[in-house]
Amino acid sequence: MAQSARDQDGVGRMEFLLTLRRRGIADKDILRAMEEVPRSEFVDADHFERAYADQALPISCGQTISQPYVVAYMTEQLGLRPHHRVLEIGTGSGYQAAVLSLLAREVVSVERYRTLADIARRRLQKLGYKNVEVIVGDGFAGAPEHAPFDRIIVTAAAEKLPEELIEQLKDGGAMILPLGPHGGSQHIVKLTKSQTGIEHEQLIAVRFVPLLPGRAREL
Repeated sequence: MAQSARDQDGVGRMEFLLTLRRRGIADKDILRAMEEVPRSEFVDADHFERAYADQALPISCGQTISQPYVVAYMTEQLGLRPHHRVLEIGTGSGYQAAVLSLLAREVVSVERYRTLADIARRRLQKLGYKNVEVIVGDGFAGAPEHAPFDRIIVTAAAEKLPEELIEQLKDGGAMILPLGPHGGSQHIVKLTKSQTGIEHEQLIAVRFVPLLPGRAREL
């Protein structure tokens, strides 16, 4: 007898969590958040059967929903606490924002494509993630009207450090972002801000879609 979609979803989630643990994700709160957020609700229908595979998948506007391991890894590196306010650059499907919403007090997410922002906003509201605000805007500009933030996560690759985002971090705050040339070697980088400057730590190699300036012409 063929498995129902719900059964497949349940099996997929169990394998998905085992993969995250095997790859070194140890934070129990992050694993719990990854378990609770139904990734299958954030992928296009054509890719439902691969929703819990450890790979990035295409979404609208030429963008992607990130590989689950990378979502968990970047979230773990943020060092979130329940009182934190988080800025996310690159809403995409809304999946990363949903994970963050279970770990932080407030999430502000900026998306340059209105189409993606509208879909993500409706999806997050439907699923009950009420502490996420999705804004259509320029990722390089961030959300200064909501600043300062305890943590910032950028889910597209920048070729240089985005100074305007650094300015929106609190002292003692941290930013995680992919850094490197578009189409070239990129690494996740962790920046920690203090009164004496910015501490820079290079982490794992990755490949992300580019972080582009401005709002997209495509609505």
